[in-house]
Amino acid sequence: MTSQLHKKGEAWSARFNEPMSDLVKRYTSSVFFDKRLGLLDIQGSLAHAAMLAAQEIISQDDLAAIRGGMAQIRGEIERGELEWKLDLEDVHLNIEARLTALIGDAGKRLHTGRSRNDQVATDIRLWLRAEIDGIVLLLATLRRAMLDLAEQHAATIMPGFTHLQVAQPVTFGHHLLAYVEMFTRDTGRMQDCRKRMNYLPLGAAALAGTSYPIDRHFVAKELGFDGICANSLDAVSDRDFAIEFTAAAALVMTHVSRLSEELVLWMSPRVGFIDIADRFCTGSSIMPQKKNPDVPELARGKTGRVYGHLMGLLTLMKGQPLAYNKDNQEDKEPLFDSVDTVVDTLRIFAEMVAGISVKPDAMRAAALQGFATATDLADYLVKRGLAFRDAHEAVAHAVRICVDRGCDLADLSLEQMRADLPNVAALIGDDVFDYLTLEGSIASRNHPGGTAPEQVRKAIAAARAGLA
Repeated sequence: MTSQLHKKGEAWSARFNEPMSDLVKRYTSSVFFDKRLGLLDIQGSLAHAAMLAAQEIISQDDLAAIRGGMAQIRGEIERGELEWKLDLEDVHLNIEARLTALIGDAGKRLHTGRSRNDQVATDIRLWLRAEIDGIVLLLATLRRAMLDLAEQHAATIMPGFTHLQVAQPVTFGHHLLAYVEMFTRDTGRMQDCRKRMNYLPLGAAALAGTSYPIDRHFVAKELGFDGICANSLDAVSDRDFAIEFTAAAALVMTHVSRLSEELVLWMSPRVGFIDIADRFCTGSSIMPQKKNPDVPELARGKTGRVYGHLMGLLTLMKGQPLAYNKDNQEDKEPLFDSVDTVVDTLRIFAEMVAGISVKPDAMRAAALQGFATATDLADYLVKRGLAFRDAHEAVAHAVRICVDRGCDLADLSLEQMRADLPNVAALIGDDVFDYLTLEGSIASRNHPGGTAPEQVRKAIAAARAGLA
């Protein structure tokens, strides 16, 4: 029985008296989703083999054979020729079995001093590290697209909102820079996550380390890690890095979703602030006039998908005792899908933002509604000696009068304004209308972080410098 089991290729089969059932094989196998780690598994194995040879645990001839065999397997993976076998359970055993078939006993010696527990922990970190680097680049591409659009519209006036009600005038460039700030923070979180993740688990073996005279620092240097995981139990069982990444990814998608909601609103004919290029939209099967902003709508939906993966990973880890448990096999699919979702979303959003058409007249018309310069009138009175709360009350009274008359504050004549606000009439001069214009309101907020076009352009230049 034992020899038959070994023929099936199961690395642990000598311990058992009967073969694994096909149902259990399918239930426990991970090869059809973790095979994407194949090239990283080879990279980690080559570094491990080089260390074993340097420590004289295996021979130089074995090392040469391993390198030759792995080169062939790498080519087979890249060309899609490697046959991934369910019987071999995961990416690691599939590659090891293929290596042994190619080079014989030297392939069997490769696993000396390691376990699949520290092997998979290493592979995932190698994979995620590269993906984070790619996401950071995609975030930079998206930020550049937003900066380009913001620069074109540094002085384009639109209403700023609170509670989705017109609040004060801002520039469209300033509004876009708020998202640049969000995506800049996302970049920092990704980079911080990478730093904490970039420590080598390999050498922890199953959980307690190994009795072989290995050199973990050698492997860490070969693979570009900043150091080694300090505790073998933690090294094989830790998935904090996956949770931390997914939390950062969830925040990226939060910001994408907020932007998506605004794009959908802005594109509605009832608002009409922007138009999204046709290639990012779809039509209706029944209503021929429709142009639907499907990309931002779908991004809102995919945000919930990443949130779910974060909760799934947290739940996966919350009840696990030390050290490695089979539960951890369930870390890969949510992690993989979170990465894929963020990468695809950022890539398409960078292209979509670059193709947005802005409608300044519609933005300006909207900013003239809702008494957007009311706060400016209150500030005007304060600068002439009135306490802010008194100024606030006076302007609120003026707004109520304008609501009844169906006009804006700027539509009032100087005489009407003084007559309507007798308690502050003496403070109202001819220059009051400079403060009630949209341009005057925007220009007055000329400080770092403000919406004045001069400040917007300075902020864009600083953001570009940060991307260099």
